[in-house]
Amino acid sequence: MTMPFYVAPEQVMKDRAEYAQKGIARGRSLVATTYDGGILFVADNPSRSLHKISEIYDRIAFAGVGKYNEFDQLRVSGVRHADTKGYTFSREDVDARSLANLYAQYLGQVFTHEMKPLEVEILVAELGTSTRRTQLFHIAYEGTITDEDRFAVLGGETGAIVEALEGSWQEGWGLAEALRASVAALAGPDRTLGPDDLEVAVLAEGNGRRAFRRLHDEELAELLA
Repeated sequence: MTMPFYVAPEQVMKDRAEYAQKGIARGRSLVATTYDGGILFVADNPSRSLHKISEIYDRIAFAGVGKYNEFDQLRVSGVRHADTKGYTFSREDVDARSLANLYAQYLGQVFTHEMKPLEVEILVAELGTSTRRTQLFHIAYEGTITDEDRFAVLGGETGAIVEALEGSWQEGWGLAEALRASVAALAGPDRTLGPDDLEVAVLAEGNGRRAFRRLHDEELAELLA
């Protein structure tokens, strides 16, 4: 009788973490930062059809890096959950914190119990109101939630991007300044990113009930000039 092959639980968790981290690091990075009019999202993404940044609900946005099919499934599930909750109870009952908790529980469950973890990092962001503050929830592949208060960096070489944003971030800066600093941090010292290389969106006051809006090439070129 052959003995079953044994692997220590610690080694299993380590291998899964390394697998997920390598998959996420191969992807292009994404930055989200607060500015004086709301929240800015900037992704290194030349595709015009495969979006990393999307709307979930009235004042809530979703961003993801890693395997597109995996984080897009999470986005769709979030939209369905928000619509159902808003219809059943009230639109004001839908918030980023509850969505982030659901995503964290699901990612943690998959990481612990499934053979292959999800190779994704996601961000759930909510534009604040008079009674609710602006929130950025960064959820890692194993379900860890980080509540960011200034900016969040997902995917790729996060260390260098975080360092660049730490040096340039300002309280209450405008959209143009925030955009230029985010693009410079994503590009690094050896590249230049133009409007064709970027996916940019904002959650901003003045956009109506649905605060989400994408910035297209002409507007990006003007802001980056």
